[in-house]
Amino acid sequence: MRNCTTKPDTGALHTLSMRLKADITLLLISIIWGSAFVAQRVAGQLGSVYLFNGVRYLMAAVVVLPFAVRSRHVAGVTSMPREQYKWMFVAGFVLFLGSATQQLGVVYTTAGNAGFITALYVVLVPFALFVVWGERPYWLSVAAVVLAGVGAFLLSTAGRYEVRAGDALELVSAFFWTFHVIVLGKYASQFESISFSVGQLVVCGALNLGIGLFAEKSLPVSWPLLGSIAYTAFFSLGLCYTLQIWAQRHTPPADAALILSLESVFAVLSGWLLLDEKLAGIQVFGCTLIFIAVLLSQFKEWNLRGKIDHDRLVEGR
Repeated sequence: MRNCTTKPDTGALHTLSMRLKADITLLLISIIWGSAFVAQRVAGQLGSVYLFNGVRYLMAAVVVLPFAVRSRHVAGVTSMPREQYKWMFVAGFVLFLGSATQQLGVVYTTAGNAGFITALYVVLVPFALFVVWGERPYWLSVAAVVLAGVGAFLLSTAGRYEVRAGDALELVSAFFWTFHVIVLGKYASQFESISFSVGQLVVCGALNLGIGLFAEKSLPVSWPLLGSIAYTAFFSLGLCYTLQIWAQRHTPPADAALILSLESVFAVLSGWLLLDEKLAGIQVFGCTLIFIAVLLSQFKEWNLRGKIDHDRLVEGR
């Protein structure tokens, strides 16, 4: 008698298993990125902005460097093209502007506010592409900007019609993160990604350190500050970037964007749990509007046939 038992599709099961592992990895990344705002807030309260950034970005470059060397060895690449040096500097300079204004802003606002306002870069990308490169935004992106603008206003002012200085700085940093994402997507994608990451981290760290030596003179060394540097350098920057590259090879961009957007939620939860930060009801409503706006802006990942472009990587901050 013929055996009619169907064998399981091992290839499909493997793909599903890898996608699940990748989604869990991205969730871990969003938790670490969200909680990193607490570490940045602690460093800011201790009076460190540029030196804190300089040390943690250079340490992160050291963490990622072995992965870059291995990746280039496997690919058989012995030298970097001159064009890569140029775009590493451009990306590192924009990263410096974003990181400096973000860290300066978190001195004067909460970790939760910083997390949600930083998330606005996801919404702003389509409009920067339209203004500078003439790429027309999807109609949902327009709705997302309106929602995000109202949400950011409610979050920052709590209905008092007065924007806090720290929140204004975070909004400026969101614009720099926007252009950093575009530089990575349009130009850095031409080069080997991990070595490019090391280059931009070195440029960003060196610029922060250089300004810090003049503006701050010395680090206010303490265990909380050292812990904040180590957490953001090894986990938020070094580990998360490396894991993100692996995870996004095994999950669709829409999944990645949705999971990584939870970073802002974890920033609020971390601020509440670790720093006893609280939000008024109207600020929670503002956070909700921003979160919805971020989700709406990611619907463009689906084309008109309802399929996903699996080749596109979502850039992290």
